[in-house]
Amino acid sequence: MVEYYFLLNLTYKQCMDYYEGKYTSVQVTEDSGKKVRFAASHLRPFISSLGVRGRFRLLLTPEHKFLRLERVA
Repeated sequence: MVEYYFLLNLTYKQCMDYYEGKYTSVQVTEDSGKKVRFAASHLRPFISSLGVRGRFRLLLTPEHKFLRLERVA
C-alpha cells in the first residue's frame, strides 16, 4: 500500500467548481514535496459550508490505484 499525507484548504467556491464537474482532478503537494493527482469526486464526502480543510491521507494500491481518502486531522 502507498500512502501520501497532505494539507488541503479549499474554499466552498473552489469545492463547488470540483463538485459541479468544472475540474475532474485535484493536484496536491504531499509532505515530502511530491505532486499527487486524484479524482476530484473523492473530495465530495469532505465538503462542508466552509469548503474542505484539514490534513488528509491518500491510500493507493502498489499499482497506484485509488483505495481511499481519509481526513486525519
